[in-house]
Amino acid sequence: MKKLALIISLILSITIQAQTIYDYKVMDIEGKPFNLSSLKGKKVMLVNTASKCGLTPQFEQLQQLYTQFKDSNFVIVGFPTNDFYQQDPGSNDEIQSFCVKNYGVTFPMMAKIKVKGDSIEPLYQFLTNKSKNGLEDNEVKWNFQKYLINEQGQLVRVVGPRVKPMDMSILEWIRGK
Repeated sequence: MKKLALIISLILSITIQAQTIYDYKVMDIEGKPFNLSSLKGKKVMLVNTASKCGLTPQFEQLQQLYTQFKDSNFVIVGFPTNDFYQQDPGSNDEIQSFCVKNYGVTFPMMAKIKVKGDSIEPLYQFLTNKSKNGLEDNEVKWNFQKYLINEQGQLVRVVGPRVKPMDMSILEWIRGK
């Protein structure tokens, strides 16, 4: 009987264990596979972006943040989406050109995805479902919502779209304060 209880306990602990971003692969903006497990050991900010949004100027601070901390085990990964009032209707090539030309973006940008609705990207299913991320249920409210991921690939905080990338709370998180 004790063995059966132990087996059931082990099975339950395995099945309810939160996933990490390392369980996911996406396509980068050039159409190449990008395995998020390549980010192991880094703090990561995942952010859904748009080129024609009132918050688009956040690209400037995102790039500043990336430039300042990219050599300190920190990376930003951008995910263009057209989910909010069609504010990123362009192709992946057009989005990449826009980001580089207007904001000098050098952080990794992924292919355009869905961050809500029936066709939501599996990574964003993870980010928005407590049963998968172990932190909280949430929804992507708008473009430039930020998901902070620790060095073990776990979601640790969701930051609203209007909070700027250089906000003190984000800087303190990156610095480990």
